[in-house]
Amino acid sequence: MSAESVEIIPTCVPSDAADLATKAAAIRPFASTIHIDITDGTFTSSCTWPYQKKDTYSSFDLSVAHELEKEIHLMVQDPREIGIQFARAGAFRILGHVEAFENEDDAHGALDAWRHAGAREVGLGLLWETPFEMLEHHALIMDVVHIMSIARIGTQGIPYEPSAPERVRAFHETHPDMLISVDGGVAESNIADLVRAGARRFGVGSALAKAPDPVAAFQNLKTLAENATL
Repeated sequence: MSAESVEIIPTCVPSDAADLATKAAAIRPFASTIHIDITDGTFTSSCTWPYQKKDTYSSFDLSVAHELEKEIHLMVQDPREIGIQFARAGAFRILGHVEAFENEDDAHGALDAWRHAGAREVGLGLLWETPFEMLEHHALIMDVVHIMSIARIGTQGIPYEPSAPERVRAFHETHPDMLISVDGGVAESNIADLVRAGARRFGVGSALAKAPDPVAAFQNLKTLAENATL
């Protein structure tokens, strides 16, 4: 796989539409895609835009993040319907969580529905302690698997799990053709190990948002990742 295939995607956890617009404007000078985390207060402990309260979301518009491809990470229970709404709103990629569905048919139906609604890529996330077996029946219909490399989701800044490369490598060995995206605590200190383990796409939050120079931090992460493919 070539170095050009590595992708770094800045993560945004918006509190409202204005916050999304501000964060998208900050990302736009150095990245072409934005990873937007959505939480509902049930699957995770927190609620973020467009959820106004637990399990209840309001209408939304993705045009405030114009010119950026939108990757939507649905950390929500029963994500089918809101995923359809995001796809119709122009999301390029929709990522649900395999743990959020009642059964395999529900997951398959949601992935199909997101594609039909306009998403060009669909995938499923995997929490830190979820066994790979939960994805076996979905592997042929996913474009990407989104592996969490932190023990708890829903808040930026949760510590990275040092054994994440081992988990990525184990999945890659059994699914060598599946694109692996990693999310949670990705930083300069670990991205090369994750690439060597088989990951090629990375959602990056704090390492960019808290960097003194986000542009330089983004370029350095990309260089480290690309060099690890050589």
